[in-house]
Amino acid sequence: MPKIDTDVAKLVDMIKGGELRLPEMQRRYIWPATRVRDLLDSLYRGYPSGTILVWETEQERPTKETAVEQKDSPFKGHKMLLDGQQRLTSLAAILLGEPVNVRGKKRPIEILFNLDHPDGPPKEVMEVEDDTVGTDDSDAEDDEEAGPNLPQRLKLRTFVVASGALLVDPHWVKVSDIFNNDKTDVQILKPLVKSFEDPLFNKYSKRLQAVRKIREYPYVMHVLDKGLSYEEVAEIFVRVNSLGIKLRGSDLALAQITSRWQGSLQLFEEFQEECEDKWFTLDLGLIVRSLVVFATEQSRFKTVASIPMKHLKAGWEQAKEGIRFSVNFLRANAGIEDESLLSSPMLLIVPGFYAANREYQLTAGDEMGLRRWLYIANARSHYGGSSETTLDSDLSIIKKGGTTTQLVDSLKQQLGRLEVEPTDFIGRGKQSALFPMTYLALKARKAKDWRTGLGLSLTLQGRLHIIEHHHVFPKAVLRRAGYQTSEINEIANMAFVTSGTNRRLSKRPADEYLPEVVAQRGKEALEAHCVPVDSALWKIEAYPQFLEFRRAALAHAINAFIAEAASTKNYTSLETVLKDFDALLLHGESEKIEFKASARWDYRENKQNKVLENVVAKTLAGFMNACGGVLVLGVEDGGKILGLDVDYKTLSKRQDKDGYEQFLVNLVSATMGRVACACVRIGFCSRDGNEVCIVFTTESPRPVYVEEGTQTRFYFRVGNTTQELSTKDSVEYIKTRWRD
Repeated sequence: MPKIDTDVAKLVDMIKGGELRLPEMQRRYIWPATRVRDLLDSLYRGYPSGTILVWETEQERPTKETAVEQKDSPFKGHKMLLDGQQRLTSLAAILLGEPVNVRGKKRPIEILFNLDHPDGPPKEVMEVEDDTVGTDDSDAEDDEEAGPNLPQRLKLRTFVVASGALLVDPHWVKVSDIFNNDKTDVQILKPLVKSFEDPLFNKYSKRLQAVRKIREYPYVMHVLDKGLSYEEVAEIFVRVNSLGIKLRGSDLALAQITSRWQGSLQLFEEFQEECEDKWFTLDLGLIVRSLVVFATEQSRFKTVASIPMKHLKAGWEQAKEGIRFSVNFLRANAGIEDESLLSSPMLLIVPGFYAANREYQLTAGDEMGLRRWLYIANARSHYGGSSETTLDSDLSIIKKGGTTTQLVDSLKQQLGRLEVEPTDFIGRGKQSALFPMTYLALKARKAKDWRTGLGLSLTLQGRLHIIEHHHVFPKAVLRRAGYQTSEINEIANMAFVTSGTNRRLSKRPADEYLPEVVAQRGKEALEAHCVPVDSALWKIEAYPQFLEFRRAALAHAINAFIAEAASTKNYTSLETVLKDFDALLLHGESEKIEFKASARWDYRENKQNKVLENVVAKTLAGFMNACGGVLVLGVEDGGKILGLDVDYKTLSKRQDKDGYEQFLVNLVSATMGRVACACVRIGFCSRDGNEVCIVFTTESPRPVYVEEGTQTRFYFRVGNTTQELSTKDSVEYIKTRWRD
């Protein structure tokens, strides 16, 4: 393999002139500005910076544009850049003074050079960033979050990402200006030196020349043989990047797919743009993983190279529909407006895969169960650990025909509990999975901006109306009081307001501005955000008590929000109950739903018990005397299905569902009279080989009494319990309820 000695200037010219292009297998440009800063610092100091790998070929192969504008060269396709894209794109943008194009958006890379940087080796150790996690648009350093003594620390650096404060200081010079041939040292240094004789002119000029010498920084370019096939080059690409741990598994899988399926990258990127039009910005990695899931019914990339082409193409069509369903479901059914509200992008895969396995024909129970699973998985960071193993477990449940109830049961096995507890918030900031769930829960509580009254939404228009997180107790105030960063930036100290309101409140103490919020918008404005209305908790010395209060309030809000996801409609007929039985199980007991393990067999005493028949009778009477309801037999209070086999065996004649139905009809007739039978319909359904009985009751047109020996009793449904009314109370209720 030949090696060519070259330098930065020549490589940038090859990029600009279109001689050096990207093969379709390459990922897009993802470097944040901080990585460019570190690269320039290394080249300025003459540190090693790796090599460049290209493939010189005469084959016509699909290519893609670099993130900097290129000319259309007759050499197009002859030299393809396999390793070094991020470095060369960054250097081209800096040396040419051009922005990079990321997903159709032009973004300048502004790096500043410190003319007064200390001599010698770096005074500050640079943080190593994980290249496996690419960021697209958030490149600027968050100075406020960078820690104390930032101005002093910046003076120790040679290169920094530009900021408004530094741009007005002539000691900080744009690197792109240094490489601009139209700008001389005199022009750049004019604000700092009085004449050529000024000692600083010589010092600063030498440093500017040292920056320009980056153009001459030597690189070794390895050139792969022309005779290699595209597939073999793809294999080399995968191996080079795997050994360097420079690419994610999805990037390597993408390279293997595009090497076999020409033009596929364009299909993926077009679909990516389609999703972005719907406010969901999906990483290509998620799209590739979805393709693998739908093509192989598992999530791991290791088998990508062996997937038959027809399966890949079929899987792609299925994956598109699956993702489309998920995006629509998240937005329309779950109120999740974009991907920033997800603790993991993998949460997008399961709803689509579940729906596809049911040919996109979902019952109300499916819809409700998916929503509940999604919220719990999101809040508890379901895919935060061994994500592929966890996702494969979920896919396996779905493949085997499992229900959303089983998906939730699997969550409980993994997490131990489904509910959020106040202690979960301790020390958790905006990177926590609880952060987006807090937003969703507060939005569901109708929380609004404290100044404009606008409801929470990520789709609000205008810079001043963008929803931001606001520290209820300002960071500056808490720092002065000696609180730690983890306490200051805890979710329990955050509310969601518009950008304009956030700026107006700024660093004002909580006990100063919260009374104004109450005066202008009422206590409910704070209550909707789970902020205490007790003014004693607004004082800085009460901050620990404030956190304790709000942790509990937010935990309750999230749990209530998730519970609401399991709410269901009123059942109007036996048919709707049978159709949506899974939804009914998820909903649990309520004013109109009751579960009973048995009507005849006492599981505690392990024998038949006549008393249970009376319990069933009074429950049905309570429904009839109220607004109707559903009694489910063969199911425990918690929703676990036990079946009716033990009840069947207690029957004297037909020991099956026909005999059981007859038993229930006779029970209603004997205890409440034949007229009451008109309010009852009985049906059966089977789950996991266990039969359950559904007794659907309508409200009775006249009072229903239960005969219990020599006593006549009147029962009524109160909440999720059946209670007996006294003679006096029943007379008053009957007068009101049945006026005729």
